[in-house]
Amino acid sequence: MRSSVGGAAASARVTVVLVLLSFCAVYVLAAPSRAPGPWGAGLAIASVFALFALQLRHALYRWPGPVPLALQMALTLTAVLWLDVSVGLFGLLLGSLLLTEGRAAKAGALLAASVAFPVAALRTGFGAAALDSAITASVIGLVVYGLTRLADQVAAVAAARLTAAGNAAAEERLRIAEELRGGLDAGLAALAREAARPDPTAASLGALLADARAALTAVRTTAAEFRGLSLAPEVSAARTLLAAAGIEARVAVDHTEPLGATGALLAAALREAVTRVVAEGTARVCAIETGQRDGRVVLRVGDDGVHTAERPASALDALAERLGKAGGALTSELGPDGRFTVEASAPVTEGALPPVDRASARLSVALLATVVVGFCVKGLLQTPLSSLPYAVVLLGAICVVQLGWTRGYRRTAPALLLQGALTFLPLPWLGVPWTGTAGFFAGSLLIALPAAVAWPLTALVMAVVAGAAVLLGQPPPVVVNLAVSVLVTGVVVRGLVLLARQVRELRAAGEGMARAAALQERLRAARDLHDLLGHNLAAVLLKCEVAARLLAADPGRARAELDDAARLAEHARADLRGTADAAPASAMAEELASARSVLESAGIAVRIRDGGPVPGAATAVLGPVLREAVTNALKHGAAGRCEITLTPGPRRVRLEVSSDGLDPAARPGPPGAGLGNLATRLAARGGALTVTRDGRWFRLTAELP
Repeated sequence: MRSSVGGAAASARVTVVLVLLSFCAVYVLAAPSRAPGPWGAGLAIASVFALFALQLRHALYRWPGPVPLALQMALTLTAVLWLDVSVGLFGLLLGSLLLTEGRAAKAGALLAASVAFPVAALRTGFGAAALDSAITASVIGLVVYGLTRLADQVAAVAAARLTAAGNAAAEERLRIAEELRGGLDAGLAALAREAARPDPTAASLGALLADARAALTAVRTTAAEFRGLSLAPEVSAARTLLAAAGIEARVAVDHTEPLGATGALLAAALREAVTRVVAEGTARVCAIETGQRDGRVVLRVGDDGVHTAERPASALDALAERLGKAGGALTSELGPDGRFTVEASAPVTEGALPPVDRASARLSVALLATVVVGFCVKGLLQTPLSSLPYAVVLLGAICVVQLGWTRGYRRTAPALLLQGALTFLPLPWLGVPWTGTAGFFAGSLLIALPAAVAWPLTALVMAVVAGAAVLLGQPPPVVVNLAVSVLVTGVVVRGLVLLARQVRELRAAGEGMARAAALQERLRAARDLHDLLGHNLAAVLLKCEVAARLLAADPGRARAELDDAARLAEHARADLRGTADAAPASAMAEELASARSVLESAGIAVRIRDGGPVPGAATAVLGPVLREAVTNALKHGAAGRCEITLTPGPRRVRLEVSSDGLDPAARPGPPGAGLGNLATRLAARGGALTVTRDGRWFRLTAELP
């Protein structure tokens, strides 16, 4: 999958262009044989090119107004009714109307689909040929609509990944706040109250010491649980530890995070196994591997330093018991190659993620199924009645195989061989009508194989179909039409399947980014708990122990130590709130760094002018503004530059984001919901959001008191 937003959108547009050009080629080749005279042929070809130019404009940039739609309608009627171009051109008009908002456009689309059959019947009579032409127009309309919609979804999903990751991080911060404030905060508050009691006694100090130790243990346990959602910190620590001991570390990580409740046990198993390897001091190489299968993560740590099966009992034995209670397992064995391997496995429950809209996947499968069925019906209309039952069964099998490509096959060769057999073996028996199935096979080749192999094989399929048509006694124009139809059908099938896959892959990547963002929040909280609260609580415990020793000999000094302990406990509560806050003081700098990273990964040159830190309350509002502005820049695939200016002032904070991705010739579309939400949020805080356009530049400015 492409890593940049611009690359994903460009790839989707190229797919749409290829399909439209293939349709254009069919009608350009057919126009001279149908048009009335040389001048008519020239006009027919010119009208076809004009219609496809308009269609490309609509597919890539949308209509700037009703005039191009009216022009397309006039050109379509002229080409079909006067110049005798194929009725299939109504399909382009149908697709454009389906893509246009409003009830009138949808009514026009229904009318265009309905007109195709009677117009064709006036030429060929009310029979199978007219029905074939009407089906062709409907299929083309659905292909134009479906490919354009899927290309839009590719661009939208790719651009929305940053926002989704930011939202996931914000939601995770809220969950962390609820978890920490529920237990730890109450414990710290009680600790501060006990330390501030005016007349301490030995018994009260003993209870205070117990509470301080419990609070410190709770902080360390919570930090370990948060950190245990990822093996990354332990893997990094293991690398450092092994390198310091002169042991080569070979790491292969292949699992999905966050790990869930059992992650801490796997992290402990990794820590203990690596500590054992370093302590024994005889290994030269230590291999750390992870994998995931059937809802379980498997961790393996192997080394070449122990050559006997005898190993003393260790903390791994206790871990084996804990993993067993959690539904996991821990084993160790000496392999025939002399490597001693510790293997730990545990079931994984991934963290909650936002629900994913599956509408695009359903749309792609429904469109592909409709197109495939439409092509099949076209072939069945020409099939003799005696062969019809067999043809229906074989076409059903081909449809099943074809739809399977939307999700892909683990082994593509058997699927291609099966589809190839279903395509070519019945050809001598079912004749010319069956040649249409070769287009499906060409599409599968273009999907499954590298381009350097797929396109020559597609040309070979076209040649085989042309040869079969010649052997079946077809005239040259029909032979050419059948061969070109193979290419057109193949390109259409390839476009629908690949765009559907691209949308699915981008959504999966978005889920992964959201999961990673939530995980990073947990790891950040773990670091803060360990480094800030752990330090303060250790100091509280020390002060309480000193006070307990001095209580009898020097009550005044003991009182001072307890006052310090109370102050440190309150400071620890403040640190806890900072750990759980959604907008820490450094968040805006982190937002700017994240924006730079994402924009540069999309190939956009970034210039950031950071005027300095802003208050946390302002960051909570300006952070989402920056994310939305970056998302807008990514939506414009032509953007090459983006400038971000943050200006904190004595009375107002100003954020300005400019990008050069606009098309000066296009009319502005309606404002999106994201900008509307931001304007409302800023207005509620007394701020303002302004959007300006200047040629290719789109500028978003947010000001907040």
